[in-house]
Amino acid sequence: MNINAELVKNQRTERNWTQQHLADACGVSLRTIQRVERYGNAANETIMALASVFQIEQSEIIKPDTPVVEVAPVSEENVSKAVNFILTLLSGMVIGAALVMFFNNL
Repeated sequence: MNINAELVKNQRTERNWTQQHLADACGVSLRTIQRVERYGNAANETIMALASVFQIEQSEIIKPDTPVVEVAPVSEENVSKAVNFILTLLSGMVIGAALVMFFNNL
């Protein structure tokens, strides 16, 4: 779920807490807190823990839904180009692997 990463970081730094301290207080890993502050994503359980530790409402942490952006249809030409590109890469990898195997057996 998208959250306000800046709010979380501000709440933590106002208390002079390290990320590890916040992780311990929330019962989550340090890596989880690092991801929350960097990417602004958190599971519901993490949001509940953060709100509880900071003594704020969960709704203050959760970002309002981002408007849905419509994506233009993909043209056949672009799909064809993408497929050709991927096949070229794969064939290059197969040739490379075959050469490695060949030279390893010399």
